[in-house]
Amino acid sequence: MAAAAAQCVPLRASPLAPASAETSKVPASTPTSSAASPSPLRAAVAPSSGRHQLAPPLRCSSSSSESPAPPNLGLLVEVEGVLADVYRFGNRQAFNVAFQSLGLHCANWTEPIYADLVRKARGDEERMLVLFFDRIGWPTLLMKSVLREKLKALEEFSASDRLPLRPGVEKFIDDALSEGVPVAILAAYGRNGEKISRSIVKKLGPERTSKIKIVGKDEVEGSFYGQLVLGKGVTSSLDEQLIKEAQKAASAEKQRIAEEVASILKHSVDITASESSEKVIAALRAGSEYVGCDVQNCILVAGSQSGVLAAERIGMPCVVVRCSFTARAEFPSAKAVMDGFGGTDLTVSKLLSKKWS
Repeated sequence: MAAAAAQCVPLRASPLAPASAETSKVPASTPTSSAASPSPLRAAVAPSSGRHQLAPPLRCSSSSSESPAPPNLGLLVEVEGVLADVYRFGNRQAFNVAFQSLGLHCANWTEPIYADLVRKARGDEERMLVLFFDRIGWPTLLMKSVLREKLKALEEFSASDRLPLRPGVEKFIDDALSEGVPVAILAAYGRNGEKISRSIVKKLGPERTSKIKIVGKDEVEGSFYGQLVLGKGVTSSLDEQLIKEAQKAASAEKQRIAEEVASILKHSVDITASESSEKVIAALRAGSEYVGCDVQNCILVAGSQSGVLAAERIGMPCVVVRCSFTARAEFPSAKAVMDGFGGTDLTVSKLLSKKWS
């Protein structure tokens, strides 16, 4: 094997940024999955009419007349970077396991090396491997195998005690529940997939997870938004299909013109919304349904740039909790950017009073 004969070359790395020291009960009428209960869309269609009629929007309400009315606020919480710092305590170790399982014994990413690669590749894992292999002289033909083995290793890390929850996040969830704030954990999107996100959510314990809503792919597709806008469980009329095709054609023409201009300026552009962006927006809208609050009355606790941008597009307030991966990132559209939970950082009382800093 060509890789086995390669020589290790020491890497110069910048120091790793220091790491800093997400759910009321879901209303009984809210579906937990597309298969568990009747479709909310079908229930909203009158038998005598051929047209779809939207069901009345869900509203935050108290579950008991004797308990104080909960605040008109819903809480959506991302997993990666927020519940757990996957990037610091999982990704690097998973890569090292992948290297060893493939016989690449010369590859060992320390925290400084990993941080340097993340910074230079802006988190693009394939690019990180290219940069690393280029510098030590190994071929990049093993990239897909490394990423596959890395994902397997990260799944194991996520289910073990070696990947801890962030300090203070459990109290943050408990405080939200005690204040009557409904919480949804967004597992539908993430850099490493829903399986890993759900493994991390389980670390909150069964008592907490029984009181919160976990929004994955099935929950998004079973939501009102998923059925109506994404076309899950509903057949579009001919007019709707024609409108969609016209929108696609217009978008393609805009992209073509933009590419012509970019070729002259020697820049690449993409003016269309990416598939991943639409996926995040769908998860945010589904999450707002499940917590029973309008989009503008929800707050997203985000750890990713994609979540922040999607929240901005639909008018949902957003607060960022930084992790090792985003320690130096800027989030201009966020209401606040904090380093962790509790104390001078993010607390439920600050969210309720909207005192972001």
